Amino acid sequence: MKGIENSAYLILLLISNLLALGILAAAWKSARLGRLLFFLLFLWAGITNWLTALHNPNTYLGEADLVEIGVYRQFILGWFSRHILLMVGFIASCQLLIAFSMLGKGWIVKWGGIAAILFLLAIVPFGVGSGFPSTLIAALAMYLLIRQPYKDYIWKKQSDE
Repeated sequence: MKGIENSAYLILLLISNLLALGILAAAWKSARLGRLLFFLLFLWAGITNWLTALHNPNTYLGEADLVEIGVYRQFILGWFSRHILLMVGFIASCQLLIAFSMLGKGWIVKWGGIAAILFLLAIVPFGVGSGFPSTLIAALAMYLLIRQPYKDYIWKKQSDE
């Protein structure tokens, strides 16, 4: 896996995977806690990506070195490199929508969860840059969460929990 020889990446990889395992355990134990952790994760990601895109957009071009699939690398160094703010702004906005969907109830939680799973699977080819395999672990945690009915908001305890 590209980037694994860099000790900073290795530490971040370890942290991201420990956090993903924590989210998986939380999702397994308590849907409310799992949803809260996903809210915090996607809120942090959305805000971080917006701020980085606005203030230091070329940071994202370094991700091309970590990508395991050539098509992704070509996309990053090609069209994406000329439209970083547009693309990262869109991604960050979607991350924020996913975050806030976790606070909802009913279909909004389910659709936000499906979007989260698709996002997490889409970034798997970034390898170390996405914290692989933490993305797969988090996608599994979200799958566990969206299999449940959400009749109420996150701050109201459901009778089946």
